Amino acid sequence: MTSVTPDAFESHRLLLYYKGDISALTLFAQQAGGSVCFPRPLPALSSALEEDASESEKVSVHPSSLVSAINRILRLDNDLLQVEAGFKELIDTPGGIVTVYMARFKLLDPPHRLMHSLDCRMRTLPELRGRPPAEMELLRRAYVNVMEG
Repeated sequence: MTSVTPDAFESHRLLLYYKGDISALTLFAQQAGGSVCFPRPLPALSSALEEDASESEKVSVHPSSLVSAINRILRLDNDLLQVEAGFKELIDTPGGIVTVYMARFKLLDPPHRLMHSLDCRMRTLPELRGRPPAEMELLRRAYVNVMEG
């Protein structure tokens, strides 16, 4: 697996989430600035592309290498996050297309304390209302993916 270059996150982002195996409680990680995209927010004026548009895009960076990079950036254990297979969304931004993948916390309990130590929070979908339209559409699609998976 190739190493992710620092500029790989110019055209890629990750959504981080937790889902309880018994309760089905679903929480998304939110940065202190409000964004649910890691490691940085989407640019202003971003919009989600139609779902069928993702079929034409070629894979340039494997999502597991992005997860490894996020682990380094956030100083997380390497076995804490797992790539969510089947989730890949394209976002149209003023600087070009950004591909968003999703990774799940592999924990029994929500990582509230861990994320708080990183100046982040774990939030339910209703708590994330009011995010920019592109993020709200990403969250909607992510939630559907999680519930149908």
